[in-house]
Amino acid sequence: MKYQFIAIQLLISLSVAAQSTTHTTENKLPDWAFGGFERPKKANPVISPNEKTTFFCPMNQAEVAWESNDTFNPAATVYNGKVVVLYRAEDKSGVGIGKRTSRLGYASSSDGVKFKTEKAPVFYPGNDNQKEYEWPGGCEDPRVAVTSDGLFVMMYTQWNRHVPRLAVATSRDLRNWEKHGPAFAKAYNGQFINEGSKSASLITELVNGEQVIKKINGKYFMYWGEQHVYAATSTDLVNWAPLLDGKGNLKRLFSPREGYFDSDLTECGPPAIYTDKGILLLYNGKNKSGDKGDKRYTANVYAAGQALFDLNDPTKLIGRLDNPFLRPMDAFEKSGQYPDGTVFIEGLVFFKKKWYLYYGCADSRVATAIYNPATPAPADPLP
Repeated sequence: MKYQFIAIQLLISLSVAAQSTTHTTENKLPDWAFGGFERPKKANPVISPNEKTTFFCPMNQAEVAWESNDTFNPAATVYNGKVVVLYRAEDKSGVGIGKRTSRLGYASSSDGVKFKTEKAPVFYPGNDNQKEYEWPGGCEDPRVAVTSDGLFVMMYTQWNRHVPRLAVATSRDLRNWEKHGPAFAKAYNGQFINEGSKSASLITELVNGEQVIKKINGKYFMYWGEQHVYAATSTDLVNWAPLLDGKGNLKRLFSPREGYFDSDLTECGPPAIYTDKGILLLYNGKNKSGDKGDKRYTANVYAAGQALFDLNDPTKLIGRLDNPFLRPMDAFEKSGQYPDGTVFIEGLVFFKKKWYLYYGCADSRVATAIYNPATPAPADPLP
């Protein structure tokens, strides 16, 4: 009897040990997160480089194949019943990331998946009052949101190949834009105008099925930043004041985490969403190479995370995914001018009762993934 008992205990122990070492690829999301997002079959990439489209560049006074090298990092919004994507396009004027000129192209879609692109860019460096900030690097990585009265606000990066600056432009039709210049130009007597800044996510909310810019405690609010996540407020959507800590430095809301997919960078993604559970910020995490990164993922890979902030205090972090909900899976997400792999999210729109996410693939193409709140798909599996 004694030996039978020992045998039973041994079997139980072996069973428990086997269960504890079983590897699962299921990536469960908390109830506050969006997703999972599903890539539509045989649809991606939705926008790719085109060597045949040219326009007359006012800066170098020549016809330029403006989207011949790469098309990536898109903003997205809804206008006149269609999804409009403003995508970053690079010509062949240089070699390597950041060495070419970037302009923004216009693409529209009736179903959010099949896009028609226009032959000329709608936003680009010109002989205007912003050329010192935008030439020769160009206009990069836009995010777009709209007010309840139809004013589109675009936050983008001005790149003169010296300092990247977060800037603001506005439009009523997404084609004709007014450039307002660096977002932080007037804040604190110009303290931050010559410090690098990029990647802004304005807080938005759904109102009667339309995603519009929202005020928090009487002011417009945005998350921004590449290395860390910061915040800023505004009364007019043009002039922004970064939030500072008690020592007068930029206030960090959250930062890279050693050993996680976002161990190197935490870069803000598309416009944040005001939900009943909190303010949801989708962001881009870069995995650090070496021992400080998450060894399950490729070194230097970009994958997408989510963070949740308190509804009453948008600087208070109350939730954060430990694993990315979207990561490079398909071949075109891992082959391009950034071969380590990238899903770089910048556009998120509510369209026909679903959320359409638009992202750059390996800094070379544009793709989409769709979240249906009625029937969520699984998040991208764990490695």
